[in-house]
Amino acid sequence: MPEGVHPTAVVDPKATLGAGVRIGAFSVVGPEVTIGADAEIGHHCVFEGRVEIGERAKVGHGSLLGGRPQDLKYRDDTPSGVRIGADTAIREYVTIHRATSAGGWTEIGKGCLLMVMSHVAHDCRIGDGAIIINGAGITGHCEIGERATIGGFVGIVPFTRIGAHAYVGGYSKVNADVPPYMLAEGNPAAAHGINVVGLRRAGIAAADRRLLQDAYRLLYRSGLSPQRAVERIRQELPAAAPVIGLLDFIAGTRRGICGAAQPGRSALGGGESLVPRPESEPV
Repeated sequence: MPEGVHPTAVVDPKATLGAGVRIGAFSVVGPEVTIGADAEIGHHCVFEGRVEIGERAKVGHGSLLGGRPQDLKYRDDTPSGVRIGADTAIREYVTIHRATSAGGWTEIGKGCLLMVMSHVAHDCRIGDGAIIINGAGITGHCEIGERATIGGFVGIVPFTRIGAHAYVGGYSKVNADVPPYMLAEGNPAAAHGINVVGLRRAGIAAADRRLLQDAYRLLYRSGLSPQRAVERIRQELPAAAPVIGLLDFIAGTRRGICGAAQPGRSALGGGESLVPRPESEPV
């Protein structure tokens, strides 16, 4: 048994382990598994099928990666798998299922954090730096943009997209695409404003944050149809990268985008209304 692998772990001889890999007690690693250098696998983990773990990734106790998809169309002989990016942290009892199509992958990006008991279903794509909070359920074929945050116990219906830097509040039901940079919450999830805190943390400039606030007002507070609001955004706002990203996301939606929250409604369970700030307040 390689150094760093607990003697009770069951590691198939065909598995590929990088230098410095550590595997905890009673974990099971299948023959098609590749674990990158300095990755750390906890106790009682199970890796099935094609699983690729990036360098320095951490997988918490009791997690299952590469499990059979919960899809009645799936056939057991389908060659598919799960990819985990470098430096991603997967906490205890997380489940990530392999893709349903031959050669397909369920993919988790680099530097992500998947908290305790969250679930990522088959064929999902999670962008770099995304955070999935405890108990969230990401169903099949969903796409989560880079640095997006999915709150605790959120449920997302299949084929839904969450844009980059968006924040979805806990216990929300998401049945339409959430555009990038938005703060959404509710059942069904509705847009309450721009994710100002997340944008600041990501280093997005104040000028770009103001442009996104303006785009939000046109999209959700002008009374215009989404199509007309997009036209107004293109006509009235500079073609800055975040604005272009927002418009490209909307153009690519198949489910439609989430609606607007009722004015004055408090988001995320707090007492402060998270509708757009007055012009005089900083963003």
